[in-house]
Amino acid sequence: MAKELASENSKFDEENSKMSPHKKGGWITFPFISGSILGVGLAMGGATSNLLVYLVEKYNVRSIDAAQIVNIISGSLSLAPVVGAIVADAFFGCYSVLIFSSAIQLLSLVIFALTAVIQSLRPTPCAVPGTDSCQTASKGQLTMLYGGVALLCIATAGTRFNQATMGASQFDRVEDQAVFFNWFFIFMYAAAIGSSTAIVYIQDSVSWVLGFALGMGASAISLAFLLLGSKYYHKPAPQGSPFTGLARVVAATLRKLKIKMEPQATASYFRGHDDMGSLTPSPSFSIFNRAALITEGNTNPDGSIAKPWKLCTVREVEDFKAIIRILPLWSSSIFLSISIGCQLNLSVLQALTMDRSIGPHFSIPAGSMVVPSLTAFVVFLTFLDRVLFPIWHWLTHHSPSPLQRIGLGHFINVVSMMTSALVERRRATVIHSHEAEVHPGWIVPMSAVWLMLPLALAGGAEALHFPGQVGLYYQEFPKALKNTSTGMMAVLIALGFYLSTAFLGVIRHATTWLPDDLNHSRLEKVYWLIAVLVTINFGYYLVCAKFYKYQNTNSTEKDSVGEVSAI
Repeated sequence: MAKELASENSKFDEENSKMSPHKKGGWITFPFISGSILGVGLAMGGATSNLLVYLVEKYNVRSIDAAQIVNIISGSLSLAPVVGAIVADAFFGCYSVLIFSSAIQLLSLVIFALTAVIQSLRPTPCAVPGTDSCQTASKGQLTMLYGGVALLCIATAGTRFNQATMGASQFDRVEDQAVFFNWFFIFMYAAAIGSSTAIVYIQDSVSWVLGFALGMGASAISLAFLLLGSKYYHKPAPQGSPFTGLARVVAATLRKLKIKMEPQATASYFRGHDDMGSLTPSPSFSIFNRAALITEGNTNPDGSIAKPWKLCTVREVEDFKAIIRILPLWSSSIFLSISIGCQLNLSVLQALTMDRSIGPHFSIPAGSMVVPSLTAFVVFLTFLDRVLFPIWHWLTHHSPSPLQRIGLGHFINVVSMMTSALVERRRATVIHSHEAEVHPGWIVPMSAVWLMLPLALAGGAEALHFPGQVGLYYQEFPKALKNTSTGMMAVLIALGFYLSTAFLGVIRHATTWLPDDLNHSRLEKVYWLIAVLVTINFGYYLVCAKFYKYQNTNSTEKDSVGEVSAI
């Protein structure tokens, strides 16, 4: 990776010297955009990485309630960038949306800092957080805090995807874009690790005020970097959202449901001037072929579309079908995200009850329990990309397909959930041996380092199934919908967080496994239930993968190592 960047930097002076006053973009923009990526990541992590602990310790929110609230917030933060990408593509362009969203992020961090500085914005501190004796936060106090969260969602909507799009649009060559994407993900994960360690440690051990202030400073620096590079950027104009075409297919189909279809060979379908495929749509999912069926009044005398919401091109119909075909595979990863959301937040709650000290002077912040997963993702992905996949390719003369990588990720995730159950079993045994079930807030004499093993396994699983899914969707989606393929992952992650909240809610109401005092819980049973469900879901994935047929046959012949590198 460093060699690739060094190679590009060696071309910097030559490229810069040849740049005319009207030429924009290129590697000269890289320092400014990368500085913005790091700043945004540190700021967002500083606000959210330790939010569960902040709710429990400073707002007296019950532990499981706090886990569910954080899941909802995490889901919103994951889903919001889809909206931001649509707004940037269709109306304002990436640069304008990035500037606005970076400013909103700075405002949100100011609000978080104010909640830490001003005591009246928080309820009275409680000796044992999460118990009935704690004063609940008032509506005004929660409104202030959640107002900051809402602004952070707006900021994330405009930054997360658009930073990647803005950076890639600075380059004409695919090779340069691939190198940029490599560094985009490295900077994004580096910022997440930094915020989940340094900033979370400062919040836990030094001061919440200082922790939020550091996030606020990172946000300000991010905005400054973005503005400083303004004169160098290539700023593409908005092109319109591909989601509009998908909506038109659905609308045109619904409006023609009562029309009697002619045989495929004799029916007249509309083929746009850019449509290089068949004159007729494929027979699969034939109900949507109605959208391209030419009926009276749908076209102008010159042959163009007169009513866009009643007539689509054959290409648009086939693009829509491509998404329909991949939905079963996509749906098989929903519960994968649910399990990850549950595991991460429950691990933070477990850590709060365990011995987090390492040596005499250092204690692991509970909010940093996500770090093993993030680190394992980066390390394992690098190992796969640079070592394992090249060896695999050398031995077999082909690389593992996206479906194979996703399947292996499913399997390791099952192992991770089983490991979480075994670690919790050990924690419960220690509690029982000390007869401490009736002592709220009791710290279990068991190292929280035990939690790192299942979380590291989960990170390794993500290094397989997350890039595998992005690669699959990117290669299988039609050209006009490549950005939509990234949006599919964002929706998937958001659904996982939202549904994990509902999942924990069902368990709380249907069982006695999750009381507010985790030392009196049956968390082991929760993990085993998740392990059973992800195993069943793995079987569902195998069935979907067995019957799925690649639509883009050329993509399946590409070197998978290259695909992973580009991710």
